Amino acid sequence: MTVKNERKQGVINEYATKPGDTGSPEVQVAVLSERITHLTEHFKTHVKDNHSRRGLIRMVSQRRRLLDYVKASDVKRYEALIARLGLRR
Repeated sequence: MTVKNERKQGVINEYATKPGDTGSPEVQVAVLSERITHLTEHFKTHVKDNHSRRGLIRMVSQRRRLLDYVKASDVKRYEALIARLGLRR
C-alpha cells in the first residue's frame, strides 16, 4: 500500500523548489497527496481496512498542518500549491 519509489521520485522532482530539494513544504504536501490518493483507491476495494484508514486520517491531518504553515508564511505560494495539486480549500 505504499507509493512506488519511482513515482515518489517523480513527484519530488516535479515539486522541488531547487535541485536536491526533498524537504520543502511543497514537496512534502505533494508526496502526502500522492499517498492519500493511493490509499483512497485502496479503500474502494478494502472497505473494512480500519487500520489503514487511521493512517489515512493521520496523513490528511499532517498535510493540513503543512498547508496551514505555507499559508501563514506566504499566501501566494499557498494558493499556487493548492492550484497545482488540485486541492480544494
